[in-house]
Amino acid sequence: MDFPELAARTHRFRYGMVRAVTVAADGSRVLYLRADGPEDPVDRLWAYEVATGETRLVADPAALEAGGELPAHERALRERMRLATGGIGGYAADPGATVAAFTLAGRLHRADPRTGEVTAVATAGPVVDPRPDPTGRRIGYVTDGALRVVDADRRDTLLASEPGESITWGLADHVAAEEFGRHRGWWWAPDGRSVLAARVDNTRVARWILHDPSEPDAPPREIAYPRAGTANAEVSLHLLDLDGGWVDVRWDRERYPYLVAVRWADGGPLITVLRRSQQHGLVLAIDARTGETQVHAELTDTRWVEPIDGTPLHLPDGRVLVGGELLHDGYDARCLFADGTLLTPPTLYVRRVVGTFEGDLLVEGGDGEPSEQHLFRVRTAVATAGVEARRLTHEPGWHVAAVGGGVLAVGRACLDYTGVRWTLYRGGAELGTLPDRSATPPYAPRPLLERVTDRALPAAVLYPSGHVAGRRLPVLLDIYGGPGGQEVLAVRSWWLARQWFADAGLAVVSIDNRGTPGVAPSFEKAIYRRMADVVLADQVDGLRALADKHPDLDLDRVGIRGWSYGGWLAGLAVLRRPDLFKCGIAGAPVTDWSLYDTAYTERYLGPPEDGADVYAHHNLLDLAAEPPARPDEVSPLLLTHGLADDNVVAAHTLRLSAALLRTGRPHAVLPLPGASHMAAGGVGARLLRLERDFLVRHLTP
Repeated sequence: MDFPELAARTHRFRYGMVRAVTVAADGSRVLYLRADGPEDPVDRLWAYEVATGETRLVADPAALEAGGELPAHERALRERMRLATGGIGGYAADPGATVAAFTLAGRLHRADPRTGEVTAVATAGPVVDPRPDPTGRRIGYVTDGALRVVDADRRDTLLASEPGESITWGLADHVAAEEFGRHRGWWWAPDGRSVLAARVDNTRVARWILHDPSEPDAPPREIAYPRAGTANAEVSLHLLDLDGGWVDVRWDRERYPYLVAVRWADGGPLITVLRRSQQHGLVLAIDARTGETQVHAELTDTRWVEPIDGTPLHLPDGRVLVGGELLHDGYDARCLFADGTLLTPPTLYVRRVVGTFEGDLLVEGGDGEPSEQHLFRVRTAVATAGVEARRLTHEPGWHVAAVGGGVLAVGRACLDYTGVRWTLYRGGAELGTLPDRSATPPYAPRPLLERVTDRALPAAVLYPSGHVAGRRLPVLLDIYGGPGGQEVLAVRSWWLARQWFADAGLAVVSIDNRGTPGVAPSFEKAIYRRMADVVLADQVDGLRALADKHPDLDLDRVGIRGWSYGGWLAGLAVLRRPDLFKCGIAGAPVTDWSLYDTAYTERYLGPPEDGADVYAHHNLLDLAAEPPARPDEVSPLLLTHGLADDNVVAAHTLRLSAALLRTGRPHAVLPLPGASHMAAGGVGARLLRLERDFLVRHLTP
């Protein structure tokens, strides 16, 4: 079986991998999702008993009569989370992991991880985002935009709803889920007697009509899409008592419309809100009795604020943990603060706060090598010797974690094996592992990772298997290049498809330009209102620096390939620098930033009304409309796009194709019927052959 077929059948070697790990608050058990084998697309719920080392299958969709279509809200949630597996997409558990709730085709199920007993629960409609209360006696859920609670006696209570499709309760709005990583819209109180719920009003948001022309008998789909410069959804928060009480949460929603983060544990609810410009934010504590809010911290930046995942958080001593950037007094780092006191050193780049661990904080982050992520233990007490962060993981690779009751679950991905291997620890001693069932790829790529140029850009070169030094090779620049994404990682799975491209006789290169995370805040924010110039310059300079170190790279034969932001960058490179880039593959590219959503676009380019020239400078349609200066310096583009994409809609590619056609620029368009922005279901993997043929044809004539 060749690589594209194997990648399609194994979902790029993800089937059978452990994911969604939860450790019980008392450390008694660990819950996780995993399919049975490398070609099994159905995720099941499993439990690992820490005391005995026993692994138990808790819920198998095949045994639960789970056929049927996913509800529309569930499909949207999975798309925002980039979740393409089948079976149990996600679950929620009470703190003790004694009750787990999940859905199958919109049907609610309640499971007891201790016994493996699973019960179907009757509900008022198709269910999205079910969550047990902290006592395990009730399960809240969303159905058709209404928030409801069902108790152990099967009494189903409506907490909030409004007629029509424009207003929903308990769901995240589009930009919160797509751009801020907040996929939830409601939260239980610690005592299980009330909930904090988001009300989303999309009345003012512009409607777009999506229709896949390959399905002419299917009705068109209307979505509320807040494009740059237009109205966002109006989001408010409300405290709803199970007995019918109702309190509105009050903050200046006109000035701070973006609800970025919500947490409710011991100590009361905490939220982070941002202005539309995203240059100023507030961390607010909510009085659960009155709905009044108190400012705990301000977040400011002249470009944009970047809150840290896992914050805000109440520490055991009552202080409020806040995360953000610090760029003065010798700091250029993402740091943690507790009531204004700095907790982390300037060498630590904090990515996520996992939680509290034996009185301290457990943090995911980096300390100098962007291609790796490690776990750190951060002291919360004020130390006379200064801030302290002790690294817990030392093997190379990318580490993630879950924690509870003194039990630490560590997931490690690296260049030595494929997938993520999870190991459990207590007190430094290994307790056991969570079994992985993913496929073993047919080869083991070994990219050469390094830093290049005076900006120390993370970069990598991958040669064909058995490459002999002295043989000049055409170059494929395989990139993303956008905020929030890195390509140069010490993770084998990141390089599998690239090795397949390389084995066609190409040297594959990846460069993380300024604007990507992992290095420093100043590195990320250099792109503000000038993405096109900074990003493309870094890629060109990085290529040249790598060629100086690797003389086998033939810069007279360079192609570029990217998806989404990377698709925009590929199109930009081919149109601006056809002298260097001889061909390009642009997948689902953003070709006109005024057609992309508010939160993302305005964060990096500012509002359209204040920067028409900025938007024009980043517009591929305007570039394509300019006749080429030299007809012999025109590079071909292959454009691919999913026709069901509701994130970067297919209009981007269709308009670019029309502009290219008007100026006679060579290109081809490959539409993907039924595919979303993920291009899931094997479509993406099977594209590989067409893409490789395109590159070989234009780079090795």
